[in-house]
Amino acid sequence: MAALRFSALLFFIAFVATTSLIPTSAKLTANFYNKVCPQALPTIRRVVKQAIHREPRIGASLLRLHFHDCFVNGCDGSILLDDAAKFTGEKTALPNANSVRGFNVIDDIKKAVNKACKRNVVSCADILAVAARDSVNILQGPQYKVLLGRRDARNASLNDANRNLPPPFFSFAQLLSNFQSHGLNLKDLVVLSAAHTIGQARCTTFKQRIYNDTNIDPKFAAFAKKNCPSSGGDDKIEPLDATPRRFDTVYFKSLLKNKGLLHSDQELFKGNGSASDKLVHHYSSHSSAFGKDFSKSMIKMGNMKPLTGTAGEVRLNCRKINNQ
Repeated sequence: MAALRFSALLFFIAFVATTSLIPTSAKLTANFYNKVCPQALPTIRRVVKQAIHREPRIGASLLRLHFHDCFVNGCDGSILLDDAAKFTGEKTALPNANSVRGFNVIDDIKKAVNKACKRNVVSCADILAVAARDSVNILQGPQYKVLLGRRDARNASLNDANRNLPPPFFSFAQLLSNFQSHGLNLKDLVVLSAAHTIGQARCTTFKQRIYNDTNIDPKFAAFAKKNCPSSGGDDKIEPLDATPRRFDTVYFKSLLKNKGLLHSDQELFKGNGSASDKLVHHYSSHSSAFGKDFSKSMIKMGNMKPLTGTAGEVRLNCRKINNQ
């Protein structure tokens, strides 16, 4: 009997030791995968670095995926889901259709991470958050600790994506209201909009600005019109600032000269001495402050309504829910 009790005790100790490796915290933490898969984050960075080496533009695309994920019902990986029998996903929403990209890179990351971890423990939502941070850092932006522990949604909503993502024609008041509805403030609006310091935009997103807006540098508008005709050419692309492969303060300097490519970008600076104007002025000449505040706002955005604990799931394939 004593031997039986001793065996049971050993089994219990082994069980606790094993299950303690599986994160169950309902709070996001920077060390979430340290025990369960210490190779998770280095693996994500390696695949992101390879993808950016192949196509520098993909860094901005991965950053945008995280933003568009978080703004629709929280940072839950829902943007990655293909349409299913029970729902129409977010990929074909107006702000996303023929626009968001990088899904193949996320697929590559997921496969590499599952191989490195030897099991399916890293969520697609966390992959988006880490890939966004790594993209920024690889393109000479700040390095910050991503809080982890998100789980993946089991549904997505086309209507919510259409309703919650701010379009490029929004006014300043509309932009601020949209960000505030997500628990973000003016500073968050300014620094997160400056993610446009990397990447390019499609002609359809800035056509109205270069042909109709008056608060735009004439030479800048004329140059953009060469690649973006008044009719047609919607998928032609233009850099969002003069250094689209480098995370820097050129975005803010462009706004000071009325050279914001998107209407929504230029809305952050109108030259009227507003609080937004002052932030643009400040960041234009203080790159360290921009990097620091951008990092804070990214962490804050990444905390928007994550699924944690036993909510949601950890998808095996980021494009579809488990057992589908």
